Amino acid sequence: MKLAGKVALVTGSAQGIGKAIALRFANEGADIIVHALPDDELAQGTLDEVKAIGRRCCIVRGDISFVEDDYRAIAEGVREMGRIDVLVNNAGIETKALFWDTSEEAYRNVMDVNLKGVFFTIQAFVQYLRESKHGARIINISSVHEELPFPGFTSYCMSKGGMKMMMRNLAIELAPLGVTVNNIAPGAIRTSMNRALLENAQQTAALISNIPLRRIGKPEDVAGVAAFLASSDADYVTGTTMYVDGGLMWNYSEQ
Repeated sequence: MKLAGKVALVTGSAQGIGKAIALRFANEGADIIVHALPDDELAQGTLDEVKAIGRRCCIVRGDISFVEDDYRAIAEGVREMGRIDVLVNNAGIETKALFWDTSEEAYRNVMDVNLKGVFFTIQAFVQYLRESKHGARIINISSVHEELPFPGFTSYCMSKGGMKMMMRNLAIELAPLGVTVNNIAPGAIRTSMNRALLENAQQTAALISNIPLRRIGKPEDVAGVAAFLASSDADYVTGTTMYVDGGLMWNYSEQ
């Protein structure tokens, strides 16, 4: 029970990696704030599963691309659960388009969710921490594409590259507050974001051929690393990216 007594807010935790992190944290003793879009009916399922584990849980809703929603999420989470000790910025989107076909709207949507939303959710959290005067953990779910080029997804790669530098900067700036900041960079994980790829047997086989461990990752693979970073075992870890990719990062080539 490495997270006993802690409260964690996980954005985008209605499904996929976010849900896996919420459940792993609950199994480690944490109470959970499920964060989801206003119309996401799957959030209730995460709440029910967390409560079945025996932990307290609530749902806060909002669109992290709106700054007012980011501040409201932190305020509501604290009001419902009494405190927040761990913030996991998991919510994210991607849009596939060749560079010359990418619209301003598509570019803005990706940046607003993946970068601006994370920036201001962290800002809201840090404002709360400065008032409450206790340390905390910030964990960002980034991507191997904070380093690895991905043709057709330039705005997505830019957003994750920006997240990398934000994490590094904040690790230094927030250290005096007792706050650690780290990224987790998943590779190919079985989530709804990758559904089209995983339903194409030829593309899946080509991808697996690039992964030294020869399998697609599971959301639980990411959740285990998140649990480590949220625990006291990671007290001296900050300003770093942990890759969860089966070796893909160093063995990748475009087919």
